[in-house]
Amino acid sequence: MSGRDVVLGRVRAALSGVDPAPVVGARDYDLPPDAAGEPSTIDLFVERLGGYDATVHRASAGDIAVTVAAALTARGLRRVIVPEGLDDSCLPTAGFEWIRDDPPLSTDAIAAADGVVTAAAVGVADSGTLVLDGGAGQGRRVLSLLPDAMLVIIPADRVVAALPSAIAHLDPTRPMTFVSGPSATVDIELVRVGGVHGPRALDVVVLEG
Repeated sequence: MSGRDVVLGRVRAALSGVDPAPVVGARDYDLPPDAAGEPSTIDLFVERLGGYDATVHRASAGDIAVTVAAALTARGLRRVIVPEGLDDSCLPTAGFEWIRDDPPLSTDAIAAADGVVTAAAVGVADSGTLVLDGGAGQGRRVLSLLPDAMLVIIPADRVVAALPSAIAHLDPTRPMTFVSGPSATVDIELVRVGGVHGPRALDVVVLEG
């Protein structure tokens, strides 16, 4: 049978009220090396994010709060949303108003804030992509889409070489948001417009060591 015959046969079966058994594809292909947290992986991640006009900072656990403060100050951000579960040791203790998403903020309150600080589930080096899945420190999807500025903190050991390795680290039942640089689109006149469906400004802090 041709592929066309198979597809049409399944369509006919579905229309007749018979639910055809799902076809499970082979999953025995070779995955690329994970290379999570390796220096070459982090270097590529930083390079690719820079190509998307994201600003990348590298910090150790001892200076993470200072790095976050400097990044937010450079953007002029003062009233910043913090999702539930984000480690408070990452946040400077003075100079900012931290807005907690508990109880959940309204969309008006989110839009009125200067930005958001969030964690990420995993980073992908070869595409410069951050993946958020709503886990601890990441919050609801609206927190990564509505604010005009976003700062993401990701441990170096959560940055992997390629997308197949990232998928292996993720729970397919969770809502995922893939972020590759600040949000932008180009209309039919080829005019680049930022902040259309996500943050206009993106800072990423890679927590090393």
